[in-house]
Amino acid sequence: MNTYETILKRRSIRKYKDQSITDEQIDIILKAAMAAPSARNAQPWEFYVIKNKEVQTKIKMIAKNYDFNSDLMIVVCGNKTRTITKNDNDFFIQDVSTATENILLTCCELGLGTVWCGIFPVEERTIAMKNVLDLSEEIIPVALIHIGYPDEEKESRSQYKEEYVHFI
Repeated sequence: MNTYETILKRRSIRKYKDQSITDEQIDIILKAAMAAPSARNAQPWEFYVIKNKEVQTKIKMIAKNYDFNSDLMIVVCGNKTRTITKNDNDFFIQDVSTATENILLTCCELGLGTVWCGIFPVEERTIAMKNVLDLSEEIIPVALIHIGYPDEEKESRSQYKEEYVHFI
């Protein structure tokens, strides 16, 4: 599968098999995430890899769309001490988002399913996730990614809409 095929094949998966992700797969996923571009190469990301089922249960209680039966969760955060401006109004959102997309595409390439669930900027989700993970002030949780072996099949697709493209 080439990159373009992987992009079209990647879909949000919300049903997972009871099968474990290996440490080797996790290592590949995290290396791909950290290969993402970032503003001034600041690399402001932090990754919280959640295998613990107790912690996963607490996370699932934060929001209705967090309650999926994945084997693994990764919470992708921005560390404000490694950003350009050191505040919430920074490029760390883009930086963390590119790392998140690398996770999604790498998982697809590995035959794993994912769903990206938003945390930031929803204040109650951000606060709840910081509490569950005991995050310090400078760590901002941005995305929750469920990862597992898919127990549903979705067709590849393009969402291309010509009317959204403007040539100047």
